[in-house]
Amino acid sequence: MQRTLMIFLLFCAAGSLAQEPRYVTDKLLVQMRSGAGSDYRIIRSLSSGTQISIVGTSADGIWTEATTKGGTQGWVRTQYLTDVLPARDQLDEALGRSNSLEQSNETLALELNELKQSRTDLLNQITDSDSQLGSVSDELDQLKQISGRAVELDNENRRLIENAENLRARFDTMKAENQRLQDKLQSEDFMNGAMAVLLGAIIALVAPRLWPKRRRSSDWA
Repeated sequence: MQRTLMIFLLFCAAGSLAQEPRYVTDKLLVQMRSGAGSDYRIIRSLSSGTQISIVGTSADGIWTEATTKGGTQGWVRTQYLTDVLPARDQLDEALGRSNSLEQSNETLALELNELKQSRTDLLNQITDSDSQLGSVSDELDQLKQISGRAVELDNENRRLIENAENLRARFDTMKAENQRLQDKLQSEDFMNGAMAVLLGAIIALVAPRLWPKRRRSSDWA
């Protein structure tokens, strides 16, 4: 009956403590045995800071049944277990975190320097872009002025072309009128000449008849 009660208490304790993480204390080595007692066989030795999972405890609480991460199950003295990581392991862990933070800080410092350099380069590029933008703005103003002058020149050219066409049309008209006058003059000269010839011929024919003929002297006179 007493043995059954002890087994029941053992299982109750095991149920309440199952899978709870524990750590081996600062004691350098803790023996894990095959049973809850110093006369049981040593399964393996656990170093300080080894994490184990609690399965249960003995009725007197002196021994704790546990399982290592590797799957080894056995009994260790409860006094060598603690809920927190031992100080030496905490120190090692803290040193590890410190080293990791130092490396992270160095990496961040390098990244910060790169970002500063990138920022400087960007500022220089912005300055250059502003200068280029100013130059482009000046060129655009000049182009606008040239464009405006070009429009004026185009309008003036169109006006000159229109005037030239008007002058050419007037010239063609005057040339045609001059040709007509020349033709008319030539025609009049021809007619005048013909009239003069005709008049001369008429005079040559009529004039002798207008003058009386002289009587011939009589041979008897």
